[in-house]
Amino acid sequence: MPFTRPSVYAAHGVVSTSHPLAASAGLRILQAGGNAVDAAIATAACLPVLEPCSNGLGSDAFALVWDGSRLHGLNGSGRSPAAASADGLRNRGLTEVPLFGWDAVTVPGMVRAWTDTHARFGRLPFADVLAPAIDYAERGAPVPPMVAWGWERGVRAVEDRLARDPDPGADHFLPLFAPAPLVGEVRALPVMAQTLRAIAASHGDDFYTGELARRMVAFSEASGGVFTASDLADHRSTWVEPISARYRDHEVWEIPPNGQGIAALMALTILDGFPADTVADWHVQVEAMKLALADTHAFVADPDAVAVPTRELLSAAHANRRRALIGDRALAVEPVDPRPSDTVYLCATDSDGMMVSFIQSNFHGFGSQVVVPDTGIALQNRGSGFSLVPGHPNELAGGKRPFHTIIPGFLTRGGEPVGPYGVMGGHMQAQGHVQVALHTVDGRLDPQAALARPRWFWDASTGQVVVESTADAAMVESLRARGHDVVVAGHPATFGRGQAIWRLDGGGWVAGSEPRADGVPMAW
Repeated sequence: MPFTRPSVYAAHGVVSTSHPLAASAGLRILQAGGNAVDAAIATAACLPVLEPCSNGLGSDAFALVWDGSRLHGLNGSGRSPAAASADGLRNRGLTEVPLFGWDAVTVPGMVRAWTDTHARFGRLPFADVLAPAIDYAERGAPVPPMVAWGWERGVRAVEDRLARDPDPGADHFLPLFAPAPLVGEVRALPVMAQTLRAIAASHGDDFYTGELARRMVAFSEASGGVFTASDLADHRSTWVEPISARYRDHEVWEIPPNGQGIAALMALTILDGFPADTVADWHVQVEAMKLALADTHAFVADPDAVAVPTRELLSAAHANRRRALIGDRALAVEPVDPRPSDTVYLCATDSDGMMVSFIQSNFHGFGSQVVVPDTGIALQNRGSGFSLVPGHPNELAGGKRPFHTIIPGFLTRGGEPVGPYGVMGGHMQAQGHVQVALHTVDGRLDPQAALARPRWFWDASTGQVVVESTADAAMVESLRARGHDVVVAGHPATFGRGQAIWRLDGGGWVAGSEPRADGVPMAW
């Protein structure tokens, strides 16, 4: 086993994420009388400051909240500007939405997701919840190893792109984030502190209808974007009914489309029809996941714009048809968009039994690389998730939400809550959700042990199955013998970063944090 640290046990509450200082901020909020939602938002607000290479103030977010008796879902993804059009990009000779620049920017939904979740479930004043993030932005904090690696990689990518292709939207990126910090270096982002204060004082309204919104629109007009004041002012989060699939005696829950959570559920529904010893074979897991991702990219889009056949995709009949395709040899399936993403996932629980599964992301690297002057707002590039194929359900259109990779997860057993979990990392997310669920349900592992198990990743861009160097050699050879193109090793970031907190039957919690990242669960 590559990672052997134990799970963390807690009597009252836990916060777990990839940066220990963000988790400690959430813990302080719990100890100050806040609930799990307060703690989750405090943690979430710290992460754009402490880990800006994975999320920013211009990100999107999704949440699952167990309120003590039932599960609620929040879709906090933003929409494309009203003036955006697929024809406009096709007329410029483009076949896909660019990954960087204003064409890739959608309305940032994260700040509204914070405020909407807090308004419904929070206990402490919103300004108190954001106070730790403001302090870290003002004073700075030492940078841990994996964040330093991601930050340096991101800055280098921006420098390389701008050397080839100057972009006025990115003029303010390098002055804010470069040079990348060394491990242990204290880095402050005081301009973010000013923005967070405005968000805290206005309960987020300044971001969508106030001075921050005015600055975003003015910069869009000056540097090639098509955003208007209405695009920001009209943005709303959406409370949604979570969707689920049974796996053995458990239920796995996800946010419904426009996200890829349904891919994890489809794969688990396929796998539920196999005996446990068959499911333990990575070949079967990979094949189920390939089929689920192919279906996801064929049908998943903004349900407000097109009819998404969610019920049919999760039906037993569809699972039976897909399961019947899995044999002894690797299947060839339609390719899916392979672009990676950089994301943060966190979860929190409290002594009253509230549980939160929360994820936010600016997508690829630092997002679009568009930074609004004098605000610290790095805008996401989620618009690159749209298709330019005419008639595709996910075809770009004005005021539409794109296909989304980020997914918070939740586990129940017989309708009773087990707890929140997630694994971030582009298309590794659905694959990670499946693998952690299998280790938990079939393997009966605690959260830390489930997160530490060697992982595989089906890379849609190459058709390869990437596996960790700690994987069982016989399993690797079995994959190759069945026709899989297997690559061993890869950077730990290839395999995502997960967190999980399970409720103990006798009271209290047991938690794990991704051993491939910097975080540890903070508990009391």
